[in-house]
Amino acid sequence: MKETTKKLTWSAMFIALGLVLPFLTGQIPQFGNMLLPMHIPVILCGLICGWRYGAIVGFVLPLLRYALFGMPVLFPTGIAMSFELAAYGFFSGFLYEKSRWQCIIALYRSLIVSMIAGRVIWGIVEVILLGVTGSSFTWQMFLAGAFLNAIPGIIVQLILIPAIMVALNRTGLVHFRRETAQKSSRIV
Repeated sequence: MKETTKKLTWSAMFIALGLVLPFLTGQIPQFGNMLLPMHIPVILCGLICGWRYGAIVGFVLPLLRYALFGMPVLFPTGIAMSFELAAYGFFSGFLYEKSRWQCIIALYRSLIVSMIAGRVIWGIVEVILLGVTGSSFTWQMFLAGAFLNAIPGIIVQLILIPAIMVALNRTGLVHFRRETAQKSSRIV
């Protein structure tokens, strides 16, 4: 029960961060959206609270932000972002949780895979949503939206998320984990 309460509290904090961070980065109009401010709390939630919480926080965050502030535009952007962020939360948490050791290498591995998976899912949802309206979603639109325009945000995520996790590990709030020699010998 204590662990569930802890994860719910962390998740609420990540939702609050996801609601507030876009206001901070939005102060730089040409550059702010490229920093992908809602992605960071969702990925951290997946890593810290686990894939279930990360996926739920990721799915709810864009919808809640739209309901409260009218941004992002719900169709197609907000809906596609919900699936994208849910994928970030799911894959970052699932892969990190299943890693033999929870260390910086496992962190980067789960971070990179989740970033790729989330962008692919975003592209698939965009194709479906825009196909329903009779619009098209081209390969160029996918590359620009998922990678080229997101380069600053990708760089920030690759630097900031591991730095936060290392700091949380040093403070004792989150612990990197290694399997013991006895446990790993039973696996082999």
